[in-house]
Amino acid sequence: MFFPEKIRSVRPGDRVLEIGPGSNPHPRSDVFLELAFDADQARLKQRGGTPDEPDFGGKPVVHYDGSVFPFADAEFDYVICSHVIEHVENPELFVNEINRVSGGRGYIEYPLITYEYLYSFDVHLNFVKFDESCNVLRYIPKRATGLAEFSAVCAFFNATLAQGWDDLTASNKKLFFEGFEFVRPFAVERMTGIDTLVPPPALIERKKPLRWFIVACLNKLRL
Repeated sequence: MFFPEKIRSVRPGDRVLEIGPGSNPHPRSDVFLELAFDADQARLKQRGGTPDEPDFGGKPVVHYDGSVFPFADAEFDYVICSHVIEHVENPELFVNEINRVSGGRGYIEYPLITYEYLYSFDVHLNFVKFDESCNVLRYIPKRATGLAEFSAVCAFFNATLAQGWDDLTASNKKLFFEGFEFVRPFAVERMTGIDTLVPPPALIERKKPLRWFIVACLNKLRL
């Protein structure tokens, strides 16, 4: 999770569901929903290859088949869903289930299309972007775009991640990731083009003088 500070409206008595907690369950979560993987290798791949097993602190973990959530309507007061929706086969069903079990309150986070066009992980199936003005989460399946034509470029940038060169995205999180807290149910809409999924150029901040100086020194030292 890149923006934990955006989770602001969880109340002390709220019952919190976390979907797909990966290796770092949120400490405020009360119940965890995990996909029932057929093999350990598939589970590791979905978690980005991280072998560390999560510590659920003895809290219940529920496994499901990826379709309807095994919970009653409004069984929870808040849902946390970080870096999951880009993996799902049916975003419409997934969002409807989030709204159904949460009463319309929670937090969702995901990589933006800018991140996917660099690295394009196979387990990520969708490009996603929230339109706050319309209260709608827009998406387009990656298979419906021409991203496959850039597979060699994506493979190159994936190799840079393996060598520890993740500072580009780590230093510019707002350009590559997005998270939003919702306090009412939101809609989901499949798009036919990627234009509405690209973050606005206004998010690009001018590099601060101190950063310019540090980078210049590192370049001079060839570090």
